Amino acid sequence: MNIDISTIQREYSQKRINALKENALYVQSVYDKSPELLNIENEIKKLGLEATKIALKKDQNSSDEKVNEILDKIKQLKKNKDDYLNKNGISLKPKYDCEKCKDTGYITIDAHTQMCTCMKQKLLDQYYNKYNQYKLKLENFENFDDSIFSDKKNPEKYNSNDSPREHINKIKSLAIDFVEKFDEENSKNLLFTGNPGTGKTFISGCIANELIKKGYTVLYQTAPLLLDAIFDYKFGSKSKTSKNLYDSLFDVDLLIIDDLGTENLSAAKFTELFSIINSRMLNPKTKTIISSNYDLNKLAKLYDERVISRLIGQYTGCRFFGDDIRLRNKNK
Repeated sequence: MNIDISTIQREYSQKRINALKENALYVQSVYDKSPELLNIENEIKKLGLEATKIALKKDQNSSDEKVNEILDKIKQLKKNKDDYLNKNGISLKPKYDCEKCKDTGYITIDAHTQMCTCMKQKLLDQYYNKYNQYKLKLENFENFDDSIFSDKKNPEKYNSNDSPREHINKIKSLAIDFVEKFDEENSKNLLFTGNPGTGKTFISGCIANELIKKGYTVLYQTAPLLLDAIFDYKFGSKSKTSKNLYDSLFDVDLLIIDDLGTENLSAAKFTELFSIINSRMLNPKTKTIISSNYDLNKLAKLYDERVISRLIGQYTGCRFFGDDIRLRNKNK
């Protein structure tokens, strides 16, 4: 599926236009309800026009002095305006979806224009809508409900003195800590292991949403489809879209690889998986979350030592356990 960047740019343009229109209507409604504020604004405009006219009359020796007097009045009026707005809790600034780029999709840093992270995420989402089956927008810490996990302890069954509810709350705390310390170079990646339906995907989605809200880019995909996408690029179409996607696997802020161990295994795929894991490990600005239904012992039988050594040394392991909450919810 090819991504038409011009379509996304038009969406951003329309979104910005809508934000400015809504703001214009809101500002007008504020002035209609606040004659005092309207008088201040009109006086600022009137003095601004007067200062311009005086400045254009170059033959007047006193023009500079008069302009400065007017500018001082305007400065005081603007302060009065700000005081009024602050006192009444009013903001006249447009409300953009992305304050960083003001819904343009681009930002300027050191005189260089570059794509904003919100547009980068838009491109990633659009491409992976073809594959991704997870509704990440519904997976966030606000929707986290620990009551769906059992509070009964069973050390023999779970190999832990914690109940599933106690344990999932510990993992939640670790996940929040991961988000808060995301920029720290010494913070480790995460490895989620455990049976299906024990919360791995949900916690991954919570982390993804929190980081996206903070302006980071996140790529979330299952191991089989991710590796298929790599092979499609290397041995298939060689399109610009597939190249951008391939590059994103290495430089996206957070890469989430789900269902590790369910892909069709081959030496070539081992190599690609190791390349991704190792390259991202060497880049302190990127982090990775890997989840699998298998424990480390099982993964060690599926993958070579290079991959497993990275998972053990550079990832914080989180073992999920408990009953399949998806089956519990389905049977309610």
